[in-house]
Order: sequence, then C-alpha cells, then structure tokens
Amino acid sequence: MIFSVVSLLAAVVSAKYIVPGGRWRDTAGELVNAHAGCVTLDSNGTFWLFGEYKVQGQVEGGGVSVYSSTDLATWEHHGLALEPIEGHPYIAPKHIIQRPKVVYSEETGKWHMHWHADDSKYSLLLQGFATSDSPQGPYEFEGAISPLGNWSQDFGIFTDYKDGRSYSLYSNGDRREGRDVYLTAYDTAVQNLTEVVHRFDKYDLEAPTIIQTEQSYYALMSHKTGYRPNNVVAFRADKLEGPWSQPWIVSPLNTRTYNSQSGFSIRINGTEKTTYLYMGDQWDSNSLWESRYIWLPMTIDDEKKDLSVDWYDVYDLDVKSGEVTPIEGKPYFASDAETAGEAFHQEANFASNGVIATGIYGNDSTVTFSGIEGAGVPQWISFYYQNIDDMGFGDQPGGTPDRINGTWQLRRISSVVVNGKKDDVQTLFQRDTHKGIILSTPLELTLNKGSNNTITVGGLWNGFDTKGADLDRIVVYPPESKSGY
Repeated sequence: MIFSVVSLLAAVVSAKYIVPGGRWRDTAGELVNAHAGCVTLDSNGTFWLFGEYKVQGQVEGGGVSVYSSTDLATWEHHGLALEPIEGHPYIAPKHIIQRPKVVYSEETGKWHMHWHADDSKYSLLLQGFATSDSPQGPYEFEGAISPLGNWSQDFGIFTDYKDGRSYSLYSNGDRREGRDVYLTAYDTAVQNLTEVVHRFDKYDLEAPTIIQTEQSYYALMSHKTGYRPNNVVAFRADKLEGPWSQPWIVSPLNTRTYNSQSGFSIRINGTEKTTYLYMGDQWDSNSLWESRYIWLPMTIDDEKKDLSVDWYDVYDLDVKSGEVTPIEGKPYFASDAETAGEAFHQEANFASNGVIATGIYGNDSTVTFSGIEGAGVPQWISFYYQNIDDMGFGDQPGGTPDRINGTWQLRRISSVVVNGKKDDVQTLFQRDTHKGIILSTPLELTLNKGSNNTITVGGLWNGFDTKGADLDRIVVYPPESKSGY
C-alpha cells in the first residue's frame, strides 16, 4: 500500500470551497497553522496536513502542527505532531524546524517525518528524522544528519506512485560552493538516503517539489528571494535521473506565482479525472504568522511537455471524482465606486473599464462600492488590486533592498467596512504586485440579505504607512452550498 499516492475512491465529496490566500479556519474556528508542509493520505482516505507552527513571538522552532480532513478543505486540528523540547540539541524552541514532510513506511509500519533541521544561524544545514505509530503523532525524534555528507536547506519529499520509492529533495544552501538542488533516493524503509539520483546544478533555486504524470516528472522550484515571492519555474523529465529540461515559468509573468512559493504538490486520482494540485505558501515576512496558503490546480500537457499553475479565486474540489469546479461570482467595478477625500479614479489601460481607484489613505481617503447583493450569511469576496511599493526586486539575489538584509514593505493593509459599521473593521492584506499586474486577495464577510449593501475600503498601518492598494474591482461569491446556512 502506497500512502503518498492520493487514491480517493473512499473519500467523501468536498463540502467547502478552497480559497487561495484566504484566512482558512479549522473546525474549531481557529486559523489553520501549518506552513511549508505537506499533505499525505492514510488507508482510510483521510488527508493529513503537516506544517510549521508559527505564532507571534514564536515564528521559528514552534514545532510541527497536524490537521486531518476528508475533503482537503475542512480541517480538524490535532495539536503538535512534533513538539519542541527545551534544551534539545536539534528541536529546541530556538532551533529551525522547517518544511516538514511525512510518509508512511511499509517496512517499519510507522509514519516517518523528515524536515530541515538547523540552528538559528542556519549553520548546521541538516535533515531531521522522527517516527510515530500514527499519522497524528506524537513523533519521536530519531536523529539529524547531513545527507550523504552534504548540506541541506529547503526540503521536500516525492514518492513515485508507480513503484512506491521515495526521494528527498533539498537545496544545499546559499554559500557559493552550494546553490544546487539534490534529488536523492531513500532506502525502502524511507529512513536512510542511499544515492544522489540527480543534481540541478547551480540554478540557485529552492523549495522543490515534484509532481508525476503517467509519462513525465515535473519539478517545481522557486528562486531565492527570501520571503519575497517570485516566478516559480518547472523542469520536465522522462526519468528521475534525467536528462531534465530547461526551466520555464509556470504562471503568468510578473504575477510572481500569484505571490506564492512552491513547496509541495499532490496528484489526485479521481473517478472522473486526475487533478494535480500546487500547494504553495504566501509568506508575510513582516508577520510570518499571517502567512497564507495558495493551493491551485495545475494544467499539465505531456504532449506539449508543459505545466502551468492556474488561478481561481474560489473553487470546489471533489476529491472523489477529481473534478475542479470554479465558482462564479458577481463583479462590482471601482470605476463605478464612490471616492472620498484624496482618493480618485485614474486612467489605467490594464484595469477594468480602463480605470483604477487610487489614493486610498487612512480613514478619510476611501472608496465605497454600493448596491452589492448579499446572502445574509458569510461569503467570500475577492478584492482585485495593484500595489507597487516594492518594485526593486526580481527573481535573483541582490535586489533592492537586498533579499537577505533588506527592509521592505511587502504588503499594504486596507480597512474594509461593511454597511458603515465602523466598529467592525476587517483587515485586508494586499501583497506587492508589478506595475500593471492586477491580483486578488479574499475576505470572508457577512452582507445583509438583498442588494443594498456597501463596502468601504480605506487604509491601515502596515508598519510603514496607512496606504491602501489601488482597487480594480471586487467579486462577490455565493455562500458555500453545503456550509449549513
């Protein structure tokens, strides 16, 4: 039995939308807190999500949290699968416990967790290893190694669905002697590394993941720009040992992979179709606990030897059939919205109706959308925007400011007020974009039933200023049909 292959005949139909970049909440109403992790499947058709646990004041070394789901959208929290231990040489709260990946070992009958293990200065560059009798843990620390004597930084795992063999993926650091990404085979127990299968030489990439079709292997990796998003690239090969293709960009140029970084991917073998899901992280380096998740379907064409990551504001993924259904929403355009204070409409040939609303600042310079139809229950609303604060960086090290020691804004924060209720202000995080690139970020809001709702957008303090991003439109989506409303 190969647990890492997503065979879904026993799984139930999805009951909730997947909303990339939204504030995902678990069954207890708390924010899902599992960053840069993985999703694996047990023999009962239950998905298990593992990831870095980050809270304000403890953004590193917080341990590995674990959630379960039957639909990839409704998550139950089971606490920490791997807890930090004070004074431990590798998993103390002061240490780095990053990018955890979990697979089931048929040979040992245990669940095996591997991760990037390091000290706070990133001077160890090791891979940690822990085991558990059950997917939810607790996991017992077994050791930390240099993989075949090499350095190891960003970490991933890939399991071949055809033969069940697992492989370690890792970049070997930022030092000039490093800057490679290694694909290394595990033994049959998924415990010890045996040989380097391929080395992606001197591309200076990180956050690797591999997705497999019937004909091909596709490796996705991000450039090294710290926590700043960039254009993720993909490589293709017929065999894991290569030869691998030249890399190409997987999403529209300058969207920076919709402000996300690669890290994991899964293949969903549905009864109707096979769906490939990109699972990226939308980092917020100014407040890492506010980082979000960008999970999106991928389109793969083996004949054209091509892969792309496709954007949907809101979609339903039926994990039984494998089918993805985009949810249709109703747009309201900034060109029709009312401006106040110093906010104004400005010509923009890349925007809807050739107009964008700009000059949004604090409480007084605002944009108000009117005549919005609501359902009287929580529903997702996407805010399409442009934010060009930090245009000095690209997809390579040494941007302006420097990617390691620099200071940047990374995002603006807008205030969102529904129907004039100023005592209930919602916060909207709007990450950077390129000039002329419109991206979206979602909020779940409750509108009154009927078509007399208003939404007013202003600016909030982001640590630097109180500017809100320029607005193109908002899109209001219907409530989830199976949400119980």
